[in-house]
Amino acid sequence: MRLKLKPFPHFNPHTDASNLRDNTGWMSRMRSDEVPLSSLNLASAAVRGSEAEETDHIPEEDLCNPEDVKSDGAGENDGVAGASREKIIVSQECDLVVLMTAVKGRLDISTTHVYFYDLSPVKEEVERHDFKWPLSRLREIYLRRYNLRRSALEFFLIDQTNYFLNFTTKTRNRVVSRLLSVRPPNLLYTRTCSPADLLRSSGLTHKWVNLEISNFDYLMQLNTLAGRTYNDLSQYPVFPWILADYTSSELDLTDPKTFRDLSKPIGVQNPENEQKVRAKYDCFEDPTGTVAKFHYGSHYSNSAGVLHYLVRVEPFTTLHIELQSARFDVADRQFYSIPQTWKLLMNNPNDVKELIPEFFYFPEFLRNLNNFDLGLLQMTKERVNDVLLPPWASSAEDFIYKHRKALESEYVSQHLHEWIDLIFGYKQKGAEAIKALNVFYYCSYEGAVDLDAITNPVEREAVEGMINYFGQTPSQLLKEPHPQRAPHSEALNKLLKSDSKKPDITHFLDKLTPFHITVLNEKDPIVFVSRPRSPPRGFLQSGLPDSLVTVTKGSVVGVHSWLPHDKHSNRPFTLDIDPTIAHAHAHANAHANLKTRRSVSGTFHPSIALHSQLFAVSHDGKLLFTAGHWDASIRVFSLTRNKFIASAIRHFDVVTCLALDHCGWYMVSGSLDSTCVVWDISQLAASPSVSAPRPFQVLYGHDRPVTCVAIATELDTVVSGSSDGTVNVHSIHEAQYLRTLTPDGCHPQQALISHITISLQGQIAFSANDKKSNSVHVFSINGTSLGSKYVSGRVTGLVAVGDCLVVVDDAGDLTISRLLGLHPVYDVPLHVPIESVVSTTDNSHLLAPLRDGCIVVIGVPNS
Repeated sequence: MRLKLKPFPHFNPHTDASNLRDNTGWMSRMRSDEVPLSSLNLASAAVRGSEAEETDHIPEEDLCNPEDVKSDGAGENDGVAGASREKIIVSQECDLVVLMTAVKGRLDISTTHVYFYDLSPVKEEVERHDFKWPLSRLREIYLRRYNLRRSALEFFLIDQTNYFLNFTTKTRNRVVSRLLSVRPPNLLYTRTCSPADLLRSSGLTHKWVNLEISNFDYLMQLNTLAGRTYNDLSQYPVFPWILADYTSSELDLTDPKTFRDLSKPIGVQNPENEQKVRAKYDCFEDPTGTVAKFHYGSHYSNSAGVLHYLVRVEPFTTLHIELQSARFDVADRQFYSIPQTWKLLMNNPNDVKELIPEFFYFPEFLRNLNNFDLGLLQMTKERVNDVLLPPWASSAEDFIYKHRKALESEYVSQHLHEWIDLIFGYKQKGAEAIKALNVFYYCSYEGAVDLDAITNPVEREAVEGMINYFGQTPSQLLKEPHPQRAPHSEALNKLLKSDSKKPDITHFLDKLTPFHITVLNEKDPIVFVSRPRSPPRGFLQSGLPDSLVTVTKGSVVGVHSWLPHDKHSNRPFTLDIDPTIAHAHAHANAHANLKTRRSVSGTFHPSIALHSQLFAVSHDGKLLFTAGHWDASIRVFSLTRNKFIASAIRHFDVVTCLALDHCGWYMVSGSLDSTCVVWDISQLAASPSVSAPRPFQVLYGHDRPVTCVAIATELDTVVSGSSDGTVNVHSIHEAQYLRTLTPDGCHPQQALISHITISLQGQIAFSANDKKSNSVHVFSINGTSLGSKYVSGRVTGLVAVGDCLVVVDDAGDLTISRLLGLHPVYDVPLHVPIESVVSTTDNSHLLAPLRDGCIVVIGVPNS
């Protein structure tokens, strides 16, 4: 998902495009909701019959063996030894697909890296598209279509960036074969089989049916499996219109009338349109025999439709103008009102646009933040600016939040499989599609056009443009009815009884229960607790997958055995305390235990009181990163070897805070010297024999010491709080300063930012305290304030869980609030000051150490 806006140095207000539009009338614009068929003239050689359709996959016999490639440094990381043995194994000319552009270039794959060289002519103010990344960051490879040809690949990296490259069919298979032969160490999926086979083997449908993944996540996965991508506007991810009520003041998600009929295409939601659509199909005849019968001359997802929705956001604004012959479309045809768009869909069976994913997570596309001149409506002379929202939405953020809630509602959950049948399933084509009034223009279907059979370059370019204009139907994933989702209550009860899978606590806010575990005592309370993520992606070797790491105020480190379920008791977990700590706690004289007890004492600056933000644990549970040392270093402590194994110095004063990203790739540190440093963890944790690790980035902008940091590699974002009362937002890869956030209601010179976090949806939450109050604030990643609230004590920890924010303080209160508006949904007074709070990887439990030496585990008891 693209959540973050970034500054564009060559911004164009497109005044010329507005002036050109205002000098033209309605008749000069060609309607995009119905294609004039007389303008299309395909060579018969380019048309395939349905019997010629094939499934995109690479046979196993076409993949070369690893032995076929010399493993000179194969799979090495960025270390010196690997780089010295690097060898190019394949070099291939190709196109990098970027929205509506294909950039000519060359792909080089070595035994350690992937390179792309932009070979297009150099132009001023045009961004170059060269890139380089190590093979160790490659997570998935998918076979892709481009202009209905099975000739492309899409690469997904661990940080969720992705690249779409187009080859010829033969060279594509060769590239995949050679790439797999070097065995990239962290390659999770190699999608060389058909999309339908991928869905069957993935287990995604089973997870969705049993409520283990959300409707939104499942639709995103289906889009990805079916070849939909953010990199190609003609294959953009497609989402359904789900609501039919855009006029009420309150949105009632319990009323079936609130929703559209998901069993019918969008073109026949209005029953009055059914007869017209059926008659169009029955009466259509093509004298040449080239064009098959169809219900709709347009498509539910194409380049023009995506640009219609995203016209307010660059680079889509520029692409919209290019598509409209260097001008904005007239105001009445712009996307200016959600209620009006729905009304037009109901009245016009030829306009069958479904939605794009941004309707469920990206409020900024509904605002005209760039102040483009989008024109005046013809009848009312009202200027088109921000998109007009339904009465039940008070803001763009409120619309996105409620729209996402509607997508996850019980009604949609019980009927979403019907829409999946239409778009990805057995009603996509053939007799069932005819019966469902769901047949689109023939050249939008996979296998319908063979571009390689067209020898005339002019005609081929015209056909490619036509494919982009019409859009492309996703690859068919199912040829039988999709199963219905289990009812919420039934699925949640099943999750409660499961021995292996525990539900997200946000589904059971009324059932949460705190459990206390005594680890030490109030003489040496726990200040840090962490559950290593141990992700299945495997970019680091799995060391202690079921561990819980703690650090006490006295520098004692514990590695406890953690199991997030216990079928033999009413507790939702099992925790076996580290025997070295348990033994020391049981005996008054613990000196005999010093040899086996883990400790990070002896090097901390005397002015530093240990706290949770001085520590971070690697995702594999093997390494503990520590800050606060007298020499301004960051140190790496091996939890398995019980000693410090590496250190790095780049700050000029004591390091005050650390934070690790969700990918386990980067860590950020903040210091008394008012700077932040982004570190590559693979280098930071390297052997001391390797040269001292260099920072990936150094970030500036604060006037006083940095007090807290957070990093989200997937969002290319670092946020840092300071005792100067500000929160700075930077990009990671370009180290670009983006904006400064300040807490509402606090004195700007007297506030101190104490804790900060970034949610998976890009909300930035932080706590501030000044002389008068303690408060919590939430902003979107693009700087919009989403809510603020006062809390009873000094905040000691906060963590985002789903769409909720958990806050703990030294008054002993733990509260859970919605990120949007910070409305409380759960509150429990624990009566003892709380040191910090974290969530487990699957959000099934909250872990909070208390100052009396206990850990409070909050979860859902077994039913």
